[in-house]
Amino acid sequence: MSTTTPPDRNSTRGRGIPRWVFVPLSLFVWLVGVPLAHGILPWALSWLAPRYGWTAGYPGTWNWLGLIPIAAGTAVLIWDFASGVARARELPERMQRLAPPFLMTTGPYAYTRNPMYVAELALWLGWATLFGSLVILLGFVVLTVVIILALPREERGLERQFGETYRQYQARVLRWLGRTRL
Repeated sequence: MSTTTPPDRNSTRGRGIPRWVFVPLSLFVWLVGVPLAHGILPWALSWLAPRYGWTAGYPGTWNWLGLIPIAAGTAVLIWDFASGVARARELPERMQRLAPPFLMTTGPYAYTRNPMYVAELALWLGWATLFGSLVILLGFVVLTVVIILALPREERGLERQFGETYRQYQARVLRWLGRTRL
């Protein structure tokens, strides 16, 4: 029996969220919620204060550097989304809780244990730079603190759920970026 999948997918028949509901709901979150939270919200916040570096309503030369982390964050989120969609058939017939039914270790998860967090932080930093906005920069700082505070609890849950498999993954892939030497 593998430690990365539930022992019996049908043992919880009748309880939890059916896969046919969970998958479209997840797609909605990814395709609507993520762009709203990490694209539209920063844009809206940028109007609350001056846009430093901007002249005549356009970004200055240095502001354009924000496109680099925006592009990188977007690419990682798309890669993460595609990796999840590729494994959607492995989901159990009913999802019992929001904890993952399997441990993702491929795709962007081969380079960071937290690709979504890394991508989201890159987006917020990029938007802060592009818009020259201290308000968005403050949002970046708040998001960073929330993630740093939430990560230990999340990792303890994954360790409880996946045991030695997760500990080996933890030893192999860094929390933020990079792989350790084996």
